Amino acid sequence: MVIQSKKVWIAGQFLDAQLEIRDGKIEAVYPYDSHPADKDYGEDRIVPGFIDVHTHGAYGYDTNDGTEEGLRDWMKRIPCEGVTSILPTTVTQMPDVLTAAVANVAKVVKEGYEGAEILGIHFEGPYLDMKYKGAQPPEAIAKPSVEQFKMYQEAADGLIKYITLAPEQDDEFQLTKYCRSHGVVVSMGHSAANYRQALMGIAHGATSMTHVYNGMTPYHHRDPGLVGTAFRVREIYGEVICDGCHSSVAALNNFFTAKGRDFGIMVSDSLRAKHCPPGGKYQLGGHDIEIRENGLAYLKGTETIAGSTLFMNRGLKILVEEAQVPFDTALNSCTINPARCLGVDDRKGKIVAGYDADLVVLDRDYEVVQTYCRGKEML
Repeated sequence: MVIQSKKVWIAGQFLDAQLEIRDGKIEAVYPYDSHPADKDYGEDRIVPGFIDVHTHGAYGYDTNDGTEEGLRDWMKRIPCEGVTSILPTTVTQMPDVLTAAVANVAKVVKEGYEGAEILGIHFEGPYLDMKYKGAQPPEAIAKPSVEQFKMYQEAADGLIKYITLAPEQDDEFQLTKYCRSHGVVVSMGHSAANYRQALMGIAHGATSMTHVYNGMTPYHHRDPGLVGTAFRVREIYGEVICDGCHSSVAALNNFFTAKGRDFGIMVSDSLRAKHCPPGGKYQLGGHDIEIRENGLAYLKGTETIAGSTLFMNRGLKILVEEAQVPFDTALNSCTINPARCLGVDDRKGKIVAGYDADLVVLDRDYEVVQTYCRGKEML
């Protein structure tokens, strides 16, 4: 199959080009109109598929539900917003729930599914700080334990690729060091760490930060905290929820101005309520949540934000059009940067011959025209 557009994102710029897709890969890249095209997208933009490393669910499903049908349905439908790769993300709950949740992801991966590729599991909690737990269930928060994590990883068949933890709770950074040495990305979040503790977390192997600004020590000029660490240590990755509500568009601009084009990662942090009609009853970690008119989820009856319903394509639009983040920086945040963070940038995150044919076609208003997951049309 050959597709083409006058705006194909190649080497950090738009080119008029054709892409030949074969066996799920980009076989070759040609000048525009040099071969008969099966699809001509004209002025619509072809960019790499989006990678969401922090997302709990959608379509009424949550990773912690642990059901095969729900997970398969989610993967099949989520390309509607341009997502081609994903880390189903757990939320803090008791060990039996978490074990079943990660085992379910492993089972679906082993037996097969359609749609967005599951690159692994994001294990958010239970090794968090009580003060900055946010909407994470307090009754299930636990002390970091290498032995317990090994149990979860065994149930996950090695698929836990990313973990959020509070570094100040990790005695002698034992779990941080263990994860780092076993190929699991350690992300600092839901944490009361001060600036120095955060630097020590990095010194022992942390390479990312979870939803910067939210669930962490704020910036202060005498103790920059975790937010200040995200700004100061430019070579550490930082997730950020780009809905303009979890963090204002000014804060988003500040974040990407500090991080530059290579280390910011846009995430949805979406809940089961995404792609569902308003007014439904939902839970997160066994606790009731409510979706308000601003699109945010809150613990029911409180002002505690519990997650988002952000579509990734709309997050890209918010970054560029409202936060005034340069297009290449914004696009990198949901393509090549998460790919590099996860170590899959040898096949994901760029439009290059030999890479997976994970592509999204966007119109001028950032709406998704078509998504290709490993060469297969999904819409």
